[in-house]
Amino acid sequence: MEQIYLAFVDTPGFFASIIRRVIGIPYVHVVLSMDADLREAYSVGRRNPAVPLIAGFEKENTLEIEAVFPHAKYKVVRMQCTAEQKKSIARQLLQCYKQRKRYHYCIIGLPFILFQIPFYQKNHYTCSSFVTNILEQNGISLFQKHFSLVTPRDFYELEQTETIFEGSLHDFNRKVYLMIGAAYES
Repeated sequence: MEQIYLAFVDTPGFFASIIRRVIGIPYVHVVLSMDADLREAYSVGRRNPAVPLIAGFEKENTLEIEAVFPHAKYKVVRMQCTAEQKKSIARQLLQCYKQRKRYHYCIIGLPFILFQIPFYQKNHYTCSSFVTNILEQNGISLFQKHFSLVTPRDFYELEQTETIFEGSLHDFNRKVYLMIGAAYES
């Protein structure tokens, strides 16, 4: 068996505070990663951490996020998948990244989530609907509802995950870069 990783992000801000109130957990964003260090991590969210209105598909950069949100909280969990699923997901994420300007945040879909009405606009996703759709396309069905209705809370409550980190993004980055430095010294 292989592992894939989900990162949950809690950042401050007006939009984040609305999402936090609606879904009822502190984490407002979900990221899909191929590695525990989040070096190959992707999501639908802010293209630039400092600009909330420009959102789409991007590769996450935890150092850039920490620079804008020095007090951000992170939780990283892992879940099992097959080697074939992991390879396929990684290929699909790289393909999406090459075409990242085609993907956008689904603002119009947010009221549909509130009223539990499935809604899909081509190449428009929330962070959690994108991750759900990618996983479902690769044979990992986690929820008994349409991918457009999945929220970060649904991922947060998954029983088939194991927490490997929870704390400040600063501490996460420090841990990752200390490990990388130690690996280079060996």
